[in-house]
Amino acid sequence: MESKFSEDIVPISDLKVNPAKIVRQVQEVHRPVVVTSRGRGVAVVQSLLDYEEAREQQAFMKAIVKGMVDLEEGREFSLTEMKKKLTITK
Repeated sequence: MESKFSEDIVPISDLKVNPAKIVRQVQEVHRPVVVTSRGRGVAVVQSLLDYEEAREQQAFMKAIVKGMVDLEEGREFSLTEMKKKLTITK
């Protein structure tokens, strides 16, 4: 989801005053909030669920790219070979 700069950038003083509001916001809208100090971004607050999903997607994409590189470099196995390596009988 796209960031809404009018809602998703907050000064650190707002986070100090009402952290629950920021946490509730990131959980409800599924967008991270950039926390600023003296006008500069210093941290990101993101819901745990969104963070975990992003990490899973990143790992999945890395695995796909690694597999594509392996194919390009000739490192491949047939399905039969992989079943044998993984001891899958069906």
